[in-house]
Amino acid sequence: MTDTTAADATLAPAKPATRPARPHFSSGPCAKPPGYNPAKLATDVLGRSHRSKLGKQRLQYCIDLMRELLNLPDTHRIGIVPGSDTGAYEMAMWTMLGARPVTALAWESFGEGWVTDAVKQLKIDPTVIRADYGQLPDLAQVDWSNDVLFTWNGTTSGVRVPDGDWIPADREGLSFADATSGVFAYDLPWDKIDVATFSWQKVLGSEGAHGVLILGPRAVERLESYTPAWPLPKVFRLVSKGKLTEGVFKGETINTPSMLAVEDAIWSLEWAKSLGEGGLIARSDANAAALDQIVAERDWLGHLAGDPASRSKTSVCLTVDADEAVIKKMVSLLEAEHAAYDVGGYRDAPPGLRIWCGATVDTADIVALGPWLDWAYATATSAAA
Repeated sequence: MTDTTAADATLAPAKPATRPARPHFSSGPCAKPPGYNPAKLATDVLGRSHRSKLGKQRLQYCIDLMRELLNLPDTHRIGIVPGSDTGAYEMAMWTMLGARPVTALAWESFGEGWVTDAVKQLKIDPTVIRADYGQLPDLAQVDWSNDVLFTWNGTTSGVRVPDGDWIPADREGLSFADATSGVFAYDLPWDKIDVATFSWQKVLGSEGAHGVLILGPRAVERLESYTPAWPLPKVFRLVSKGKLTEGVFKGETINTPSMLAVEDAIWSLEWAKSLGEGGLIARSDANAAALDQIVAERDWLGHLAGDPASRSKTSVCLTVDADEAVIKKMVSLLEAEHAAYDVGGYRDAPPGLRIWCGATVDTADIVALGPWLDWAYATATSAAA
C-alpha cells in the first residue's frame, strides 16, 4: 500500500531544535539577571527593622550602588519610595505641579495615564501633545516655560525620545521623565532631567512594588519654594517645615519597604557592577540588534516604531502580518512550548508582539527566539486558514 496525502492537507511545521535557555521576555516584571538564585541573597536584615542600623545601611548601600551605576552627579538625590514607578511619578506630580503651566506628551498608555492624572485628579488644564502608537510627537512644539511630563522610553509603544538635545539647558519649567524602562539601558543626560522615576523590575530584572525617585537641584528648589493647592497623602510628603526631608534620600524611607526586595535589588545592582561601566547598556544594545536582524529577515514581521532613532532598545514592539486572533494564538503556542513567555503586545496597543531586550536577557536567547517565531507564525496561520 502507498501512503497518500490529500492535495489540500497542510503539514505542521517542524519545531525548532533549540529553545531559548531562559524564555523570559516579559516587559515587566522582566527576566532576572543570569545566574540569579534567591538563595544567593543576603538575609541578615530580614526580620529586622528597616530603621535599625543594619536596615539603614542596606538601604543606603542600595542607593549608593544606583548612583554609581547611573553616574549620577552629587547634585541629584535618590529616594526609594512606595508604589513602583507609578507611585514615584505620581509623588512628583502631586508635590511639584501647579506652580507653572504644564505640557504633557503622550504617545502610549503610560503617558496617557499622566494626562489623566493631571486633568481629572489634579484638575490642571495641561497642553497635551499626542502621537499615535509607534510615533513620537513633534518635540519642537514643547514650550519649556511649562513643566513638561513625558516618558523617556514608551514601554507599551516601543518609542523613546532619541536623546536629551530637545530639552534646553535654560528651560524655565521642570522636566519630569518617566524613565522606568530607560534607566540603566541608556546614557541619560542628567543635566537635562529634573525629575526621573523608575522601578527595579525593568532593566535590573529585580522586584517591583518599590519605585525610585531622582530629584535634580531645580526639583528640590521647587519642593522647598512651592506648596500645592491640594492635600498630599502621607506617602507623598517630601518636605517638612519648608525643607526637603533629606532622610528619604539617605535610606530613611517614608513607609516600610520590603527588605527582601531591597536585597534582591542589591544583588542585581552588584551583578550590573560586575559587568563594568556601560555593561548594562551594551547588553541591551546587543539584544536589540539581534532582534532587529530577526525582523529584517522576515517580511511578515516589522517594528511598530518606524524610526530607528526613536525605537526602544528595551521594550521592542513588533507588528505581525496577521489578525489579532492569529497573534494571540502565536503567543499561546510559544508559552505552551516554553519558548517565549509574555510576548503579547500591551492591551491598549495595536495587536502585535512585544519582546523585552533589556540587559538581563541573554543575546543567545534572542537569537534562538527567531526560529520559534517562524514556527508559531506558520502554525497559527495554518490553523486559521
